[in-house]
Amino acid sequence: MLLEKLCNACGASGDEGAVRKIIVDEIKDRADIIDFDYLGNVVALKNGRDHTKKIMLSAHMDEVGFIASKITDTGYVKFKAVGGIDTRVILGKKVVFSNGTKGIIGVKAIHLLSEGERESVPKIKDLYIDIGAKSADDAKKHIEIGDYAVFDTTFGKLGGNKFKAKAIDDRAGCAVLAEILKVKPEYDTYVCFTVQEEVGLRGSRICAERLKPDAALVLESTTCSDVYKTKKSQQVTASGGGVALSFMDSASITNTALLKKLVICAEANNIPVQLKKTTMGGNDAGSIHLAAGGVLTASASVPCRYLHSPVGVADFSDVKALYDFTKMYLSEIGGILGWNS
Repeated sequence: MLLEKLCNACGASGDEGAVRKIIVDEIKDRADIIDFDYLGNVVALKNGRDHTKKIMLSAHMDEVGFIASKITDTGYVKFKAVGGIDTRVILGKKVVFSNGTKGIIGVKAIHLLSEGERESVPKIKDLYIDIGAKSADDAKKHIEIGDYAVFDTTFGKLGGNKFKAKAIDDRAGCAVLAEILKVKPEYDTYVCFTVQEEVGLRGSRICAERLKPDAALVLESTTCSDVYKTKKSQQVTASGGGVALSFMDSASITNTALLKKLVICAEANNIPVQLKKTTMGGNDAGSIHLAAGGVLTASASVPCRYLHSPVGVADFSDVKALYDFTKMYLSEIGGILGWNS
């Protein structure tokens, strides 16, 4: 299954090569043209029936992770975070470097902590990755400064219709885009698999500036807080509740008229949708809507519990809903925006 392959692959921001290879191998016979840029974005063109407009679809290949910043005399690997990671969830977790070297995120033993240290969350500078090396020279046989690592988590099914994996953000979006390339769109559609979203929405900006699309849809994975002891009013999205549409976040505001029409259209096509009940966070819509003089942009996401952690949980039905929504978008956007009148 493509989703499983993508989630299992190593691909922190700036190190998306393994993910890119999986995607290109999957889509090479579906796209009319596949292009690359210096940053590492993949842009696959699917010719439409009508060539008067350009649609941009976008999902990012990168995930949060770590980068080696120092090797100590005793062989431990110091690191920096790549993207937004909650330090509380990484202590003692397994990681794997892109070259296959495995390690454990270590911290000072609790019985050695001062009273003040026990009451606070350790900082990244206090942590290290233990790869089992005996010395710096031993460690350098396996790891160099600048090497990337990600959580060492294997994709698997969970319960009746859910799955657990790392990097659901945003390999779920990438998997949907790869499948969408089987669809013949109404307008020329540029399917963009972007890089470095987690460190500043960088790859998508390059794509949008080059393509200058008439409209764009960002496929994402977003936070889901329908968990134990969380009040209904505080639940941002619900797992299994359908594709999550964003009206506003820290990086963009969706055009109100467009959002309403997309919701009406989805409901008319029996596609489950929900509005994301927070304005926190951001995604590639933030860079795309400001590019090339301004692009009419919306974002649709798969709800994911425990985002940016060693393992997330999502529902297969929400991935299907994202696919159905994207397919609907491609067929209906001309009517929604009045291009057909």
